[in-house]
Amino acid sequence: QVHLVESGGGSVQAGGSLRLSCVTSGIFFSLNAMGWYRQAPGKQRELVADITSGGSTTYADSAKGRFTISMDNAKNTVYLQMDSLKPEDTAVYYCNARVRRSPWKVNDYWGQGTQVTVSS
Repeated sequence: QVHLVESGGGSVQAGGSLRLSCVTSGIFFSLNAMGWYRQAPGKQRELVADITSGGSTTYADSAKGRFTISMDNAKNTVYLQMDSLKPEDTAVYYCNARVRRSPWKVNDYWGQGTQVTVSS
């Protein structure tokens, strides 16, 4: 009953920008945190950035200074503004939501992934 829908991926030249968005819908008790992960071919999925419902943020070293994560609590939506993109940023980006479905149960949910391709 919890679904994540991502949008905003695409293909850009190095130095360009993209803005990803992810909306969480369904029935749940509370939304604790949302984040963005990425996975390049042949590599493990890695954290890019996350944000709690209280506004605390975490960034991967590779994203600091270039990416900005934000959340609209009223809309249950997370955004990732990506500037100064590099070819190394090319990957499938996945939205994650940590959802409390009851006072004693927390689950993680994932979006379908959106492709980001950065050309040199």
